Amino acid sequence: SPFRIGGAMPTVFSYFSEVLAREKRGEHLSWLCMFWMIGGIYASAMAWAIIPHYGWSFSMGSAYQFHSWRVFVIVCALPCVSSVVALTFMPESPRFLLEVGKHDEAWMILKQIHDTNMRARGQPEKVFTVSAQIKTPKQIDELIEIESDTGTWYRRCFVRIRTELYGIWLTFMRCFNYPVKDNTIKLTAVWFTLSFGYYGLSVWFPDVIKHLQSDEYASRVKHFRNEEVSHFVFNFTLENQIHSNGEYINDRFIMMKFKSVTFEDSLFKNCVFEDITSLNTYFRNCTFINTTFYNTDLEQYKFVDSELINCTFFHIRTGCQISFDDDYSAYWIYFVNFLGTLAVLPGNIVSALLMDRIGRLTMLGGSMVLSGISCFFLWFGTSESMMIGMLCLYNGLTISAWNSLDVITVELYPTDRRATGFGFLNALCKAAAVLGNLIFGSLVGITKAIPILLASTVLVCGGLVGLRLPDTRTQVLM
Repeated sequence: SPFRIGGAMPTVFSYFSEVLAREKRGEHLSWLCMFWMIGGIYASAMAWAIIPHYGWSFSMGSAYQFHSWRVFVIVCALPCVSSVVALTFMPESPRFLLEVGKHDEAWMILKQIHDTNMRARGQPEKVFTVSAQIKTPKQIDELIEIESDTGTWYRRCFVRIRTELYGIWLTFMRCFNYPVKDNTIKLTAVWFTLSFGYYGLSVWFPDVIKHLQSDEYASRVKHFRNEEVSHFVFNFTLENQIHSNGEYINDRFIMMKFKSVTFEDSLFKNCVFEDITSLNTYFRNCTFINTTFYNTDLEQYKFVDSELINCTFFHIRTGCQISFDDDYSAYWIYFVNFLGTLAVLPGNIVSALLMDRIGRLTMLGGSMVLSGISCFFLWFGTSESMMIGMLCLYNGLTISAWNSLDVITVELYPTDRRATGFGFLNALCKAAAVLGNLIFGSLVGITKAIPILLASTVLVCGGLVGLRLPDTRTQVLM
């Protein structure tokens, strides 16, 4: 799936840019970028609404469980199916038709684009004309040449694939030739720094918020020591507790929930655990004698260094049995991701409206520098609400840089290298995202200084490099 998405993104931007009027190109490419974020909002909203409901499942046979996350996958696949249907109604790229020698079809599509643009300008009577000869690459049918060399079909296929791959490699290397070499190097630096800082902090924010939650939750833990309980029925929820050196004789734990409960160095003798649901619950160095477990989710890994003597297990449930209401952390993670994604929507709208007015470079450099500066406010993030607010501010500022960078990349490359150059930079973006996730994720709960300084530095430096790119606002697509 990621492989197919990576192939679609460069094609979409290259295709759309070919049919846009110059004076509105930046604005409409920004609207196109906004639909990427709308898709992100849709996905995060569906994750928030569906995945934490662990009970949304049904069985297919005796071995296959259709859980809520599979429902989420199906719901997220619906827009992809809709796009495939919509593509059947879209015209082919005129440039591609010219390259394969289908001139009449190319002229018809160009005329359709021209007439649509003229109607939008209020000039429907203007006639479509071509004032210069368009140069098209000379096409060579390799199969004809190959057939003269060999008659085996698999040999022809092999040579054909090798020829196509070699052509792709030549096109890729042309992105580093004059006159686009300097632009490619600068774009590489901007794409890498923006992706590294953005995705690194994006994975760091929710984990830091979760870490703050965990610290605050742990600060309210209740300790019980040296308990001696016998012939008692536990039928209520135990949460955020630590029980040490206790003795439980002839007790019954029935129809109850354990949430973040730990029993340490305790003895359970002649006890019964029935209809038990647990989350983050462990028995450490405990001893169980003549104890029965019936219809519980207390699997073996929850008994850490514990001794079970003459104990019986019936109907042990595997997997997570906690519901949406019980596991608040699941709700919170998806909710934070939804808010962070939703925060980019205002930035998308602002960047689309201002892209052709203030210029791509001003928006790119300004947005990256402001994003880097906003990182310093993380020093003051000591609560969940403050961190969420900073996450929304950061995402809202950074999205303008993403939109302007997409527009600049499309406009800096000529048509025969546009999709290849965009694809290379997009792949570099994903590599930087993986690196950012690894580095920032490893620092959660250890230090704030390194992530903040690192993200600020790379974003500001990337923004300054972006200001050195040529202005493409009035440039005709090559």
